[in-house]
Amino acid sequence: MTTYILAATVIISLYCLSNREWFEKLQLQPYRVQHQKTFYELFSHGFVHADYIHLFVNMFVLWMMGGYVERVFRLELGDLGSVYYGVLYFGGIIAATVPSLQKQKDNPYYAAVGASGAVSAVVFAFILLDPLQMLYVYGVLPIPAVVFGILYVAYERWQDKKGGDHIAHDAHLAGAAYGFLISILFNPQWFKQFINQLMSFI
Repeated sequence: MTTYILAATVIISLYCLSNREWFEKLQLQPYRVQHQKTFYELFSHGFVHADYIHLFVNMFVLWMMGGYVERVFRLELGDLGSVYYGVLYFGGIIAATVPSLQKQKDNPYYAAVGASGAVSAVVFAFILLDPLQMLYVYGVLPIPAVVFGILYVAYERWQDKKGGDHIAHDAHLAGAAYGFLISILFNPQWFKQFINQLMSFI
């Protein structure tokens, strides 16, 4: 499923980057959702990206971690593993819209695009499943996944409070929380394993 998500997102994003009409049609505008009931935007915005770098970063992270998470879901959740993975990813897209829907529903000038909420959900599912796996920040700095997660949350909270960079950090946090919690709901045993791994590390 990860491969299909990657392909669909790249194709739709590239098309929208060359077609402003469709870009604006598929982006998330909480004002439109609230007043015009364009509920499809809660989902469609996750397949549109602001630029090529935005698209590359999200898809690279999804490619790096999504395949692993999907394999574990299939292995440990059985025949419905792919369904659960779909709930993780696509639910992450929708979960990421909650903060902006609350804050921006009466702001006609606010818009958001990108799969960052869904990708954050996958990243934090990965952290739950393998918290001690070494991740290489910028390709050179190795840190355990759980440490990356802590730093990620701290950075996103700080940037969200600071504001001014036109990035929906609250959407990233919402997606991360959703991914971690929904994965525990799928299999509570994973949280016990997560704690045990942390205790062995300490």
